[in-house]
Amino acid sequence: MPNSIGQLGRLEELHLDNNLMIGELPSALSNCRSLKYITLRNNSFMGDLSRVNFTQMDLRTADFSVNKFNGTIPESIYACSNLVALRLAYNNFHGQFSPRIANLRSLSFLSVTNNSFTNITDALQNLNRCKNLTSLLIGTNFKGETIPQDAAFDGFENLRVLTIDACPLVGEIPLWLSQLTKLEILDLSYNHLTGTIPSWINSLELLFFLDISSNRLTGDIPPELMEMPMLQSDKNTAKLDPKFLELPVFWTQSRQYRLLNAFPNVLNLCNNSLTGIIPQGIGQLKVLNVLNFSSNSLSGEIPQQICNLTNLQTLDLSNNQLTGELPTALSNLHFLSWFNVSNNDLEGPVPSGGQFNTFTNSSYIGNSKLCGPMLSVHCDPVEGPTTPMKKRHKKTIFALALGVFFGGLAMLFLLGRLILFIRSTKSADRNKSSNNRDIEATSFNSVSEHLRDMIKGSILVMVPRGKGESNNITFNDILKATNNFDQQNIIGCGGNGLVYKAELPCGSKLAIKKLNGEMCLMEREFKAEVEALSMAQHENLVPLWGYCIQGNTRLLIYSFMENGSLDDWLHNKDNANSFLDWPTRLKIAQGAGRGLSYIHNTCNPNIVHRDVKSSNILLDREFNAYVADFGLARLILPYNTHVTTELVGTLGYIPPEYGQAWVATLRGDIYSFGVVLLELLTGKRPVQVLTKSKELVQWVKEMRSQGKDIEVLDPALRGRGHDDQMLNVLEVACKCINHNPGLRPTIQEVVYCLETVVEPLQVQVQVQL
Repeated sequence: MPNSIGQLGRLEELHLDNNLMIGELPSALSNCRSLKYITLRNNSFMGDLSRVNFTQMDLRTADFSVNKFNGTIPESIYACSNLVALRLAYNNFHGQFSPRIANLRSLSFLSVTNNSFTNITDALQNLNRCKNLTSLLIGTNFKGETIPQDAAFDGFENLRVLTIDACPLVGEIPLWLSQLTKLEILDLSYNHLTGTIPSWINSLELLFFLDISSNRLTGDIPPELMEMPMLQSDKNTAKLDPKFLELPVFWTQSRQYRLLNAFPNVLNLCNNSLTGIIPQGIGQLKVLNVLNFSSNSLSGEIPQQICNLTNLQTLDLSNNQLTGELPTALSNLHFLSWFNVSNNDLEGPVPSGGQFNTFTNSSYIGNSKLCGPMLSVHCDPVEGPTTPMKKRHKKTIFALALGVFFGGLAMLFLLGRLILFIRSTKSADRNKSSNNRDIEATSFNSVSEHLRDMIKGSILVMVPRGKGESNNITFNDILKATNNFDQQNIIGCGGNGLVYKAELPCGSKLAIKKLNGEMCLMEREFKAEVEALSMAQHENLVPLWGYCIQGNTRLLIYSFMENGSLDDWLHNKDNANSFLDWPTRLKIAQGAGRGLSYIHNTCNPNIVHRDVKSSNILLDREFNAYVADFGLARLILPYNTHVTTELVGTLGYIPPEYGQAWVATLRGDIYSFGVVLLELLTGKRPVQVLTKSKELVQWVKEMRSQGKDIEVLDPALRGRGHDDQMLNVLEVACKCINHNPGLRPTIQEVVYCLETVVEPLQVQVQVQL
C-alpha cells in the first residue's frame, strides 16, 4: 500500500480484500480521517498495526483478518466509539485484552479467532462491558487455560453468537453460559472440557446451533437436550437477522466464509466419551439439519423417533456400540445427504429407496450383521424360535449343503481348466490382429498388474467397454497429446479441474479431465471410486474410458464430444449455422433426462449429480446428449465436498433448499434440470452476470403469473409450428423448479412427459413430504 494513500483525506471506504498485497501498512493511512469502512481481509500484510493511528477516524467496520499482522491490538482503535464490527482473525496478534475495549460502546461484532491472545478470564471480564456485543468469536487462543467457572458475566445480555473453540480449554461447561438468554450459536468444540452435558442448555430458548464436539465429556445425553425450543418447531424462524451482521465468519470444518444467517440447525456431540442410549425424545427436534453423535460409547438401538427429523441433512452415528436394526422409515428422510452408521453392531436389512440408494458401502462398514442389495449381502428370511425339530432340519440342510459345495468345487475346477484353454487360444488369435487403432480397454480384473506397469511406464488403467483392441497408452502419451497440458488445449473448466483435448497419433480424440490432486482421495480410495463410477454405462452418459494416478496428478479419461456443450450452443454461438431448432432442443432434453434417470435409479448406489447444468450436457456430432461430471464429488476429500459448508452446484441452478449448503439430493438435481429446460425454452442464461436482469427462474415465474407464457419462449423459436410442444415442456420445467422439493416430479416422470410431449400433457406428481 503506497504512502500516497494518505492524500485521500475524504476517503470513506477502502476495500482491498482478496488480493496479493504485502508489506506493512503505511503510517500515512492515519491521514484518512474520513474513513468509515476498511477491509484488508485475505492478503499478506504484516507488521505492527499500531503504525496506523485510528484515533481521528470515524471507523464503523474494520476487517484486518487473514493477514500476518503481529503485536497487540492498537490502543488507538479503542478511540473509535462508533466502531460496530472489528475483525482481527487469523493473524499473529498476542497479549491480553485491554480494559479500554469497553470504550467501543457500539461494538456488535468481534472476531479474534486464531491468534495468540492470553488470559481468557480477563478477556471475558473486559468484553463483558461491551453491552452491545452480539457476536464474539475468540477461538484458537488462550492455549490450555481454564474456562472461567464461577464468574458472573451479566453484560453479555445481547450476545447471540459465541465461539470459543480449539483453544484447548480445560474445565467443565460453565453455568454462566445459562445467563446468555439470547444466544443462538454456541461452539465449544475441540477443547478438553470434562464433566457431563448440563441439562440447563434447553433453557437457551433461541439456541439452534450447538457444537460441543471433540471434548472429554462423559455421562448420558440429557433428555432435556431433546427439548431445545428452536429445534422443535419450524415456527421459530427468528434466526439471526441478516442485517445485524454484514461481515462473514469462518466455519471451522473447512475454514470457508459463511454468513451467520445461513447457518443450519445443528446438534453436534461427536468425539466425546458419552454413554447410555440415544434419547427417544430425539424425534421432537423436527427442524434439525445436522445430527452428529459419532465417536462416543452410545449403546442400545437407534430410536424409531429419529425418522421424524424430516429436515435432517446429515446423520452420523458411527463409531459407537449401537445394536438392533436400522429403522426402515429412515428412507423417508428426503433431504439426507450424509449418512454414516459404520463401526457399530447393527443387524438386519439396510433401508432402500430415496436418498439411501445414493449412500456407498462406507456408510455401513464395521457392521457384519447388516445385509441388503447395497452391501451385496443377501438378507435371509426371518426365522422363528429355534426348536429341536428345526435343529435336526438345519443339520440335514447343512449336510446337503456340504455335498453340493464339494460337488460344485469339482465342477468349477473342470470349468476353470476349460476357460483357461479357450482364453489362451483367443489370446494367440488376438496377437495376430493388432491393427485396430482404437484405445485398449483393459479389464479392471488386472488392476494390480497395471499399477505395477504404471510405476514403470505410467500405463493408464482403462475401462472395459467391449469395443475392439488396441495399444496401451502411457502418461507420456497423454502429455504429448495435450502438449504438456498446454492452455490452448483447454476445452472446459470447473470447480473440480480443467478439461483438455487430447489427439493421439492414431487419430483418436479424448477429453482429459485433470483434477486437483490435493483435493482428491488417497490413491486406494480414488481407485475404488473411479472403478465404481466406471460401472455407470449408458448411452446418455459421457463414457469414462480410464484414469491415471501419476504422483499428485489425477486424470480421468473421457470420450471427446465433437459438438462441445449445450451451454456453448445456447449462449456462445453467434452465426446462423449454430442455431438449435426446437426438435433438436427437445432431443437434447430427452437424452439428458434419460442419462439423469439412469444415475438416479439404475446405478447401484444411485448417484446424485450435484451440478446439473447446460455446460455439463455434452453433444456428439448428431446432437445426442451426454450427461457429464456425474459422481465427481465422490473423488474429492470429504472436507472439500457438499458435506462441509461449500455451496453445492452452480449459481443459477442451485435449488432454494441448498441455501444452507449442507444438502445434495435427487430432488435438488430435478430443480437444476428444470433450469436447463428453461434455458432450452428461452435461450437465456440462468443468471445474467454484470447486468441488472432478474434470474431466469424468477423471470419465468413472474411472466407466467401475468399470463405471458408464450412470451417466455425464445423469439427465434416462436411461430414455427412447435409452440404447443414448447408450452407443454414449460409446464414440466415449472414443476421441476417448484420451491417445495416434495412437489417436484421424479426424473422418471419428467422423462415420460418429455417423450410424450406431442400429446396433451398432464403431469401427475407424487407428493413426498
